[in-house]
Amino acid sequence: MPRRFLFALILPAVLLASGCWFGSEPEEVRLSGQTMGTTYSVIAIGADLDQERLAAEVEATLAAVNAKMSNWDPASEVSTFSAARSTAPVRVSPEFAHVLAAANDVHEKTGGKFDVTLGPLIELWGFGPRKPEDPVPSDAAIAKALEGVGQARLLTLDAGAGTLKKSAPQTGINLSAIAKGYGVDAVAQTLQGFGVENYMVEIGGDLVTKGQNAKGEAWRIGIEKPDAAAQTVQLIVPVSNLGLATSGDYRNYFEHEGQRYSHILDPVAGRPVTHRTASVTVIADNAMLADAWATAMLVLGSADGLKLAEQHKLAVFFIDRDVQAGEDAYMTSTSSAFEALTGN
Repeated sequence: MPRRFLFALILPAVLLASGCWFGSEPEEVRLSGQTMGTTYSVIAIGADLDQERLAAEVEATLAAVNAKMSNWDPASEVSTFSAARSTAPVRVSPEFAHVLAAANDVHEKTGGKFDVTLGPLIELWGFGPRKPEDPVPSDAAIAKALEGVGQARLLTLDAGAGTLKKSAPQTGINLSAIAKGYGVDAVAQTLQGFGVENYMVEIGGDLVTKGQNAKGEAWRIGIEKPDAAAQTVQLIVPVSNLGLATSGDYRNYFEHEGQRYSHILDPVAGRPVTHRTASVTVIADNAMLADAWATAMLVLGSADGLKLAEQHKLAVFFIDRDVQAGEDAYMTSTSSAFEALTGN
């Protein structure tokens, strides 16, 4: 499945707030490019930054992440593991184990609503090379696909030994809903290695910030209104020293016999979600967790998602369709942690 169908779909606008930077005027370095089937952008603020060397190290960091996490690259670590038919434990890199451990934690806390073994359902529902005339899968086909879904049942990670095993030869892993956030964090670590203490790193809408922007204030991030026809800002929030990710269902879907089918698939039910939640934004300690939780919360929807957010003290912002008020009307709701962080 093309990576774009699982990634968070909102590209937050980075708005530099007005204010003062005390001391000498900082140098602002902006980098951008292509990675992970989407785009990236970096704003680094500091003194005497070597832009050419910084750009090379950012590209090298992203290449290393792709070499481990990319489902597009058949030679990547995740692709190699997925393609192998052995059920014996295999050694995995510390980075791969770190991401999978985080995925396992979100999987467990959401009752399986976040799942990196979703591949059979993605293929079945045709989110990839789908043709308009393709039929909606039968109950029997969904049940068959679900036999290959369930990371708690199908994958065993031994963090101490640094090994991973699958219980069925055909089991595959797709890290698209968490690896992009991990890539953001990896680039942030690269910047810190250069001594950069004020930055914003963004990949396809997932981002992390540190310190202040060039005007000396908190980074301000615009959360997009879930309107496929336009890009307008729903809410602006201050984000410093945290990760943020948004996941939405409104750009990738198909319609069949008058029914709208979202690309957001419920790994437990085996079907696209049908609730009214159109967009979810999560603010977390890092971009990797924000990425995974944004996807999980979109699967859950605001009703169940808010309960879980309060239970785990997660900062979450939901945008739901207000079907009674009209096609382009929305309602918002926030967790207590989100309100405390942003004042919204």
